[in-house]
Amino acid sequence: MRTLVLLLGNLFFCQIVSASEGVWLLVDTQAMSLEVKRGKKTIEIFDNISIGRNGAGFKEHRGDDVTPLGTYKIGWVNRKSPYHLFYGFNYPTMENAKKALADGLISRTTFSSIKNAHLQNKLPPQNTPLGGRIGIHGIGRGNKKVHESMNWTHGCIALTNHQIQRLSKWINKGTMVKVK
Repeated sequence: MRTLVLLLGNLFFCQIVSASEGVWLLVDTQAMSLEVKRGKKTIEIFDNISIGRNGAGFKEHRGDDVTPLGTYKIGWVNRKSPYHLFYGFNYPTMENAKKALADGLISRTTFSSIKNAHLQNKLPPQNTPLGGRIGIHGIGRGNKKVHESMNWTHGCIALTNHQIQRLSKWINKGTMVKVK
């Protein structure tokens, strides 16, 4: 938290501003890094991240071990995760659902349930054929050497526990995440 103070003429304004205000995340699946950004300015970089075992791309189905590309928001937070901390995406997005519907990967009913959730600003269903529970997390009690040597997740973005702890000061529910 920080305090923003404005003085306009004889008027004095004081507003509490969180450290994460205006912050968004850029996940680069080629450089294997996560950047904390405010506007175009990079605030912090986390290197040596891990992604899905089968790389990044369009996630076609649950269990494909692909990290989905696209723009997401943090839709939920689990501070008691087996992965230390877990910041869940609002996956699948409308873009994911439109492509999946066009490709015949989901039904109109599933598409409608995803669409309705987004229209109501709620978390979309996490049990669709496209999978769910995608996000950013630590390694928990996992092996740090495995994390450093290979992509090991089922589609999430993983950082070390120390990194996810440092990231936690910048990230909240609603934070935008671009995965490229």
